[in-house]
Amino acid sequence: MSTPSTSLDKAYFDRVYEASADPWSFATSPYEYQKYQATMAALPRAHYANAFEIGCSIGVLTQMLADRCDHLLAVDASELPLKTARERLATYANITIQQMSIPGEFPDDSFDLIILSEVGYYLWMPDLEHARQLLVDRLNPGGHLLLVHWTPFVHDYPLTGDQVHDFFLQVAQPEGPLTHLTNQRESTYRLDLFEKKPL
Repeated sequence: MSTPSTSLDKAYFDRVYEASADPWSFATSPYEYQKYQATMAALPRAHYANAFEIGCSIGVLTQMLADRCDHLLAVDASELPLKTARERLATYANITIQQMSIPGEFPDDSFDLIILSEVGYYLWMPDLEHARQLLVDRLNPGGHLLLVHWTPFVHDYPLTGDQVHDFFLQVAQPEGPLTHLTNQRESTYRLDLFEKKPL
């Protein structure tokens, strides 16, 4: 079966969340918990001034990140899971939650941490290329970009996790803007950490 030749849009995710409030079991899955623990452990710094989480869903990872960020902007393409995220994170004054579809919408801020977790494979390659440029441009020198993605093939998705990560590795060559710091590969996901080179 062929993969989609366009990015998955807001309507796709609205349908997913209309069918289930937590369709990927973020709040209850041991697999997701282990992956989140690995995500947090991969962050080189104990604290970040301004962070950006793309694809926050119901806010489980967002809550883990909260104590390590002065400010955290958490976004998702669908408004539906953000209701749960706002309830979960209501006591965290340092978190801003917004509906936003990357790359057509993108914040004006710059960040010292950007997390792209389980999102990149929803984009077809032209949109991923646009997103990559925006992420690199808005990452502060010395800032960290962390990618975490499921690697098995999913016929609904335009790309695989490996395609997403390998595409970012192209700008982590000696002449590129990023340095590749860490690779971690598990049976069903991979994690890659990048740092933006000084200007």
